[in-house]
Parts: sequence; structure tokens; C-alpha cells
Amino acid sequence: MGMSGISGMHAMYGPTDEGESLATLRRALELGINFFDTAEVYGPYRNEELLGRGLAGWSGEVVVASKFGFRIGDDGRIQGTDGSPANARRALDASLQRLGRERIDLWYLHRLDRNVPIEDTVGAMAEGVKSGKVRWLGLSEVGAATLRRACKVHPITALQSEYSLWERNLDNELVGVCRELGVGIVAYCPLGRGFLAGGVASAEELPAGDYRKLDPRFAEANHARNMTIVAAVAEIAERHGVSSAQIALAWLLQHNRDVVPIPGTKRRRYVEENAAAADIRLNAVDIARLDALQGASGPRYNANSMQSIDR
Repeated sequence: MGMSGISGMHAMYGPTDEGESLATLRRALELGINFFDTAEVYGPYRNEELLGRGLAGWSGEVVVASKFGFRIGDDGRIQGTDGSPANARRALDASLQRLGRERIDLWYLHRLDRNVPIEDTVGAMAEGVKSGKVRWLGLSEVGAATLRRACKVHPITALQSEYSLWERNLDNELVGVCRELGVGIVAYCPLGRGFLAGGVASAEELPAGDYRKLDPRFAEANHARNMTIVAAVAEIAERHGVSSAQIALAWLLQHNRDVVPIPGTKRRRYVEENAAAADIRLNAVDIARLDALQGASGPRYNANSMQSIDR
């Protein structure tokens, strides 16, 4: 996402560099990373094209995930959710063309459309599986009840949600429901939009145009409290001789074998650091300390965006 931004906010984490983005994708492949997540709304559209170019000519196995579910205007801005069967069929063919692939391995509904029964949306998505254009189906940011209904229509392979040491919204119910239903968890923003990597300036100090100025967790009222989480992670990182970002990823990787974090980065040096987190082994004391962290102070989106989260 960071390589192309999102609809209406292309430089959401600062300026982008297409050459470095392509080099980062290639370096990820060289390191053995083979799971890549994109979406129609990233760019919009440009990120799928970028990923298609980045993977072109690679002979090894890769798993490509993409998402649909928004109505995007001619100006490239989101106009609302759209989980209609007609939009699902349109989006699938368009994503395949941009990616330059004959099949999307994991295809998600990006956000629940409350005006369309989930059974209708998943039923249309399942047509892609039957036609061979899709391998597995996923849902992003849905609640337990919606997930159960969806699984009655077609097997759901993965639930995607923000999940990390400072965002624990899945802990209360959804982790258990996913295990019951055999659904894997894909954790986006596992580094807390950069916060867990060592702390990011408060919203007031971030440059104009940075997406995180809209994130309540970066607001001055929450920033100081959330820095205590960073300090706890940094203490463990120092003892292991690694970075805080690597500890945050190692916790997710060791926490549950059915959780797959997808850290996003725009630079080769960070993808190398992230990949090395898979080799870190946290001890029982480390795990207990990290498990005990209470999560971030403040909601993860503003009030308007939180309405799109189905819980």
C-alpha cells in the first residue's frame, strides 16, 4: 500500500519512488518472501500494475492477494463500499488484467457492504473460484457473525485485519472463531504504521499529507501513552540485539502459526530487516511480557472510517 498510497492519498507515508519499489519487490523475492498483498483501491489501480511488473519474469512460486469492494469515482476517490455481484465480476477481471495474471490466489472483499447480503457477495466471488480465476477467498475487517454466514456459502481461507502488539482487536472473539472455522489470519500494519519500529512523531509533528495525522493513536492525547508500548518492545529488542520492528514481527510469527503478518515497506533495507525477524526466537518471559501489553490508546481510525469495520 505504501508504494502507491490509497485512493485520494498517493503519498500517504511520504514520497514514493517506483524504481526503489520495484527493487524492493525483487529483493523480497530473493529473500524467499512469496506472499504479496495488494488491492484495487491502492493507487487506485496503480499498485496492482506495479506488483504485476515486479513479479514479471519470476520463475518461483508466488501467492498474490488482492481486494475489491469499493466504488471508485472517475477522479480516483472512494465513493463508498460496493459488494454487489456486478462489481465483484467487474473488479476481478480488471485486477487480473492489471496484475498480468490468469489467477488471483487469494481474493478478498475489502470492506463489508452493509447494503448487500454477504451471501450474495461471497456467492459472486465463488464464481471466480469455479471459473479458475481465483484460488481462495478472503474477507477483510468483518466480524464473527458475518464470517460464519460467509463460510456457509463458500470456504473462507483468510480473514485480514489490523493486528499487532498495539492493535489487539481480534483477541476477544475473532481469533477463536477463525480457528473454529479453519480460517487463517492475515495481519496488516503489524508494525503499527511504523510506530512499533521505534516510535513516530505525534500527529502534530508529522508533515502535511501524512496519513497518520488522521490516526487517533498518533494524536497528542494518546501518543505519550503509546510510547510506553514502544519502550517495552525496545527493551526486549536490546536484549536480543535486534530492532524493535523485528521483535514486533517475531511476536506475531510465534504467537500463532495461523497468523501471517504482512509488513509493508517501500525500501530494500527494511524488507531485509523484516525478513530476518522470522529467525528470532522469543523466550517464554519475552512472550509473556509482550502478551501483557494492553494495546494502543485511541481507536485505529477516525469515527467515519471506523464505521466501515464490521464487528
